[in-house]
Amino acid sequence: MRSLDNCLVASGWADALSAEQLQRAHTTTIVRSFQPGNFVCHKGDPSNVWVGVIDGLVKATNLSETGKPVTFATFPANCWFGEGSLLKQEARKYDIIALRDSRVALMPAVTFFWLLDTSIAFNRFIMNQLNERLGQFMSAFEHDRLDDREARIAHAIANMLHPQLYPNREYRIEISNEELGHLVGASRPCVSQSLQILEKSGLIEVGYRTITVINIEGLRSFGRVARTNFGH
Repeated sequence: MRSLDNCLVASGWADALSAEQLQRAHTTTIVRSFQPGNFVCHKGDPSNVWVGVIDGLVKATNLSETGKPVTFATFPANCWFGEGSLLKQEARKYDIIALRDSRVALMPAVTFFWLLDTSIAFNRFIMNQLNERLGQFMSAFEHDRLDDREARIAHAIANMLHPQLYPNREYRIEISNEELGHLVGASRPCVSQSLQILEKSGLIEVGYRTITVINIEGLRSFGRVARTNFGH
């Protein structure tokens, strides 16, 4: 079982802290366990913690007025998120739900802001994190409007290997077809068909609740050529 120490070592920001800063981050952060379907945070809750995933998988999601689930992102081990709402000190805009047995680190807002006040390196990490997150969501918006289903799924898989947002993640992604479908707005059968196409293209290998990426650049560019040719 991974520990908070493991998560901090792999986080991409803790190694730049001083001994005092790292000690405070460690001692004030709470670790909690969640079973599949448990709420880590509710929409409308005060944004009073920064959230990190020690192990497992959680998602940021909302329900439409008709009850249709919309998933904005999934967060595997080593991910930290929620800094935007924390910085704006606003209520959370989405639910955070465990997709499988997960252990989550909750850093209090007072520690988060103390690190911002005392660590230039932590400031730079948060600035890069916000910038990369914005770029990822802008890219997802573009692909949702311009690409077919296979291309949307290809780009969603590639995004899960983003080195800043998903640090120290190997090219093996643990996610079910249903979970991926919620992320891209497609049914489980449609996701299965699209994954078969991507697998036949030599970009991925599909296993039980796993996707192994063979060609990440191919995933990132999937559908781009067709869209460019159409534009001309």
